[in-house]
Amino acid sequence: MTALTEIREQVVEEKVHTYYSPEEYLKLEEAAEFRSEYQDGRIIPMTGGTPNHNQIALNLSGTLNFATKGQPYRVFINDLRLWIPSKRVYTYPDVMLVAGKLEFAEGRKDTITNAVMVAEVLSPSTEDYDRGGKFKLFRSIPSFREYVLIDQYEMHVEHFCKTDDNKWILSEYDGADTVLQLSCVEFEMRLGDIYDRVDFESESKSEE
Repeated sequence: MTALTEIREQVVEEKVHTYYSPEEYLKLEEAAEFRSEYQDGRIIPMTGGTPNHNQIALNLSGTLNFATKGQPYRVFINDLRLWIPSKRVYTYPDVMLVAGKLEFAEGRKDTITNAVMVAEVLSPSTEDYDRGGKFKLFRSIPSFREYVLIDQYEMHVEHFCKTDDNKWILSEYDGADTVLQLSCVEFEMRLGDIYDRVDFESESKSEE
C-alpha cells in the first residue's frame, strides 16, 4: 500500500483529522480515483450523484453552452476545480460560467478562480452547505454574480442575483413553463427543459 493510498483511506474513513496543505491536497487529488473538496486544511470526500442530479446538470450546462456559442463565455460541469483563495477552498461546482479569459490558480491549468455564475443541484447531504456556507464562500469571489440552486426532487429553482449596489436578490421558480433568466449573460430556460428526462418517481429524498 502506498503512502497516498494510506492517507486517502484515512480521509475516507474519517479516523483522523489531519491538516493538509493545499499542495498536499492537490497531490492526493491527482492520484485519487474519486474527487474530494478542500476546506482550509480538511479534505472532504464528495458523494456520488444520482441519475436525476446528473441529468439536471447536463440539461442546464448543455443549453447554456449552446446559447453562449461564439460569445466570450465558457461553461464547465462537475470536474473543473474552483479555487477560492481568500477562504482556502477548492471545490467542484455542478455547473460554472466564466466570462472572458480564464483565470487559473497559480501554477495550475485545471483550476480556475473567476466564476461569474455557479449552479448547484441540491442533494440531501449537501443542501444545507450549498445554501449557507458554500454560498458565503462563493460571494467572496470578486467576479461572482449569480447563484442557482436546483431541487432534484421537485420542479423548483432558486436564483440569487447580485445587484450593482452589492445586494443579493432571490427569485424562486416553480412549474414547467416558468422561465429562469440569468442577468450576467443573455440566457433563459424553461424549467420544463431544465428537468427534461428527470424521473421524480424513480428517486426519493430519503433514499440518497
